[in-house]
Amino acid sequence: MATYYMEPSRTFSEFLLIPNLTTKECTPANVKLKTPLVKFNQGEEPAISLNIPFSSAVMQAVSDDGMAIALARCGGISFIFGSQSIEEEAAMVRKVKGYKAGFVVSRNNLTPEHTLSDLLALKEETGHSTVAITDDGTANGKLLGIVTGRDYRLSRDPLNRPIHQFMTPFEKLIYGKSGITLSEANNLIWDHKLNCLPIVDEQQKLDTLVFRKDYDEHKENPLELLDGNKSYIVGAGINTKDYQERVPALVEAGVDILVIDSSDGYSEWQRETVQYVKKNFNVKIGAGNVVDREGFLYLVESGADFIKVGIGGGSICITREQKGIGRGQASSIMEVVEARDQYFKETGTYIPICSDGGIVHDYHVTLALAMGADFVMLGRYFARFDESPTRKLKVGNNFVKEYWGEGSNRARNWQRYDTGGKNKLLFEEGVDSYVPYAGSLQENLDKTIGKIKSTMCNCGSLDLDELKQNARIALVSATSLVEGGAHDVILKESSLSEE
Repeated sequence: MATYYMEPSRTFSEFLLIPNLTTKECTPANVKLKTPLVKFNQGEEPAISLNIPFSSAVMQAVSDDGMAIALARCGGISFIFGSQSIEEEAAMVRKVKGYKAGFVVSRNNLTPEHTLSDLLALKEETGHSTVAITDDGTANGKLLGIVTGRDYRLSRDPLNRPIHQFMTPFEKLIYGKSGITLSEANNLIWDHKLNCLPIVDEQQKLDTLVFRKDYDEHKENPLELLDGNKSYIVGAGINTKDYQERVPALVEAGVDILVIDSSDGYSEWQRETVQYVKKNFNVKIGAGNVVDREGFLYLVESGADFIKVGIGGGSICITREQKGIGRGQASSIMEVVEARDQYFKETGTYIPICSDGGIVHDYHVTLALAMGADFVMLGRYFARFDESPTRKLKVGNNFVKEYWGEGSNRARNWQRYDTGGKNKLLFEEGVDSYVPYAGSLQENLDKTIGKIKSTMCNCGSLDLDELKQNARIALVSATSLVEGGAHDVILKESSLSEE
């Protein structure tokens, strides 16, 4: 006969945190939110950690290269959506990896014989105003000069004017030699009041560029998530259908970590995908989604570096009402965390858990972390911001942004369903919708993080490990849910109180 789970399927809204003693050192300024992204052995450090426990969802309406850059700047990670061509996804990864680095391989290169018109066309294409002039127009040719916006005037210079007539020639450039450290390069930039420092080898061939703005951005964003080359860390979504073509292209583009995007990850297709990646590439990979102990252990034993938990809890997901599949997000997290902790006790290997879906209010993030998740994946939350790739529209008197699920007809993402069969969606598991426009990512994320840190102080915790160990969590009744909000008063209208 069937197996029955008679305990109700719980959501985050059914729980509250009970305060612990708040000591004098428990202030938001002292709270650290660093958390592991990939598995590691006891006594070791994870290969990749997040500086804040946030990732953006593998969705067309959420995670492109713009979102990946903005979130990495704040200390989190984006998984660029995989429901696009392999070439387009790889190009997005390259944009993120090339955007911020200590030593940047030049992507804007021309020869001295090119014209101002060629330079303006290149600037329009790439968005960058600094152009390296080399003998062969490549990123590693002999450096002959540099052009910036200060070297020409559109009101006076004809478009057919050759670059060699207005570039700053090599003889007048301050430059560094290959092998220079980033600290030494930044000192040269400051000492000579430069915006860009070219690095050349003994034959005067261009090696890399170092930009002043990168130094400034790092100082303004101390939590930014960087790899060993000072480039932003970025993830990418894959499916279980074309992974043998998609994964090599993403790895070549420089992706740091992959994740399988699927509505149900407890499948042999996911095991085969994880094992293919582990056998052929030195890149981390997460798998999911699952909602119980069995699914978690299956994917861990397949080799996954982190596990995504949650089915049917997303704001645009209708998997539960379409198929009757899923589980309340809180119940899912509690069971998987128990299995994870037991696995760690038995093997000494810690598997990070990503809570994906079911987040309605900011405090739900804190609850997910207190219940044992290592980080959360959010779609609707990030879709509201300027940095998401969707259109900002005015509907009635309010500004909104478009937001649709990967299981909707609009996404046409049939590859995320590990069910074999025809190459199309027979029915939708997601909807097409709007979300209220909320402004910039950083402003909103700072507010959310401020709430998390304040709550952790109430719980007597200065980091996420302490929160997991010391949290006291209470199940609440339907009546107390009403009591927890404003009640028995006539509210004044106030935009300040609105979420």
